[in-house]
Amino acid sequence: MTRTFTYEELFSFTVSIFKEIGCPQKDAITASRVLLSADLRGVDSHGVARLSGYIRLWEKGRINAKPQIKVVHETPSTATIDGDAGLGLVVAPTAMELAMEKAYDVGSGWVSVKNSNHYGIAGYHSLMATTKDMIGISMTNASPLVAPTFSKERLLGTNPIAVAIPAGEEPPFVGDMATTTAANGKLEILQRKGSEAPYGWIQDSDGQPTTNSFGVKDGGALLPLGGDREHGSHKGYILGSVVDIFSAVLSGANYGPWVPPFVSFLEPSQNPVGEGLGHFFGAMRIDAFRPAQEFKDNMDQWIRRFRDSEPVDPDQNVIIPGDPERALELERKRNGIPLLMTVVEDLYSLSEKFGIGL
Repeated sequence: MTRTFTYEELFSFTVSIFKEIGCPQKDAITASRVLLSADLRGVDSHGVARLSGYIRLWEKGRINAKPQIKVVHETPSTATIDGDAGLGLVVAPTAMELAMEKAYDVGSGWVSVKNSNHYGIAGYHSLMATTKDMIGISMTNASPLVAPTFSKERLLGTNPIAVAIPAGEEPPFVGDMATTTAANGKLEILQRKGSEAPYGWIQDSDGQPTTNSFGVKDGGALLPLGGDREHGSHKGYILGSVVDIFSAVLSGANYGPWVPPFVSFLEPSQNPVGEGLGHFFGAMRIDAFRPAQEFKDNMDQWIRRFRDSEPVDPDQNVIIPGDPERALELERKRNGIPLLMTVVEDLYSLSEKFGIGL
C-alpha cells in the first residue's frame, strides 16, 4: 500500500526537519531539494525514505548540522574539500559548485571530498553542470556491502557514477548507475514489500547466489555489476574500485571496508584510514573543446538517432539514459509522490518527535 503526497508537502516537512536538527535555512533547503529529487525521479530508496536515517546519524553525533566546509588543497583546476562531517546533501552541491567555478576559469574543474556523509542520488549533482553548458561527473563511495569478484568479504560500496551531458532542443543525457548489479536501495524496497531478489544481485555468507532479499543482512554481500565472472562482474568490480579510489584514496576519506556505515546502529571502524565518506566531482566546459552550440546540435542528432533505432519489441521503444526518470518526474510533479506505508510511518514518527505536522 502507498500514500501519495505533493512535492510541496514533502519539501516543507523535510526543510522543517532539517532545521530542527540545527541546519541553517539555506542548507535545509539544499538538502531537501537533493533528497526529494530522488523521489521525483523514481529513485525512491534515496529520497525521504532515508530522512529518518540522516536524523539517527545526527543523534549519534556522526552528522554535523552546521559544517564549516573548507578547501584544504587546491590548484587552478583541482581542489580537495573537507566536509566537516556535514550532510552529504549539502557538502556535495558545494563541491560541485566549486568544480564548475574552476571549469569556468580554466576549462575543467575536479574536486575530491573527504569527511562527508551520504549525498543522495549521484545524478542530482552531475545535472548541476548542464545548466552552465558543462558536462558533469559525480561519484561517491559508500558503506561496504559489496564483495569483489571471487571474494566472500564485503569491501566496496555500491559506489555510483553519474554523468550528465547537455543537449540543445533535447533534454540532457543522464547516466546514473550503481556499480553493482542492483543498488542497495532497490534491495531495501524489496525487503519492505517482502519480495525476493533476482539471481545475480546477492550472494549469501558462503559466497553462493541467493534470492533472499535479506541476504546481505544475514551476512552475505551485494554483487558487482555483472553478477558473476561469466557475466562480467570483474568489470563491475573495477568500476566500483575506481570510484572508491577517486572519492576516498585521492581525498583522504575512508575507503574499502573502513567506510562508515549509513545505518546508525553500526559503529564506524575504530581504526579509520581517513575521514568520513568521500565523493568526486568533475565539470567540463563544452566550449573548452568546441563551440557549445555545435556540440549541442550534434548531441540532439545523437539522441534522436538512438531513440529512432529499431526496437527488438515494437511495444518497447529504445530510450536514452535519463528518459524514464524525466517522465516520472513530470508525472509525480503533476500527480504527487507515492510513498510506501513503511516510509509514511517513518515520517509520522519524525513528525511526532519534532512536533511538525505532515
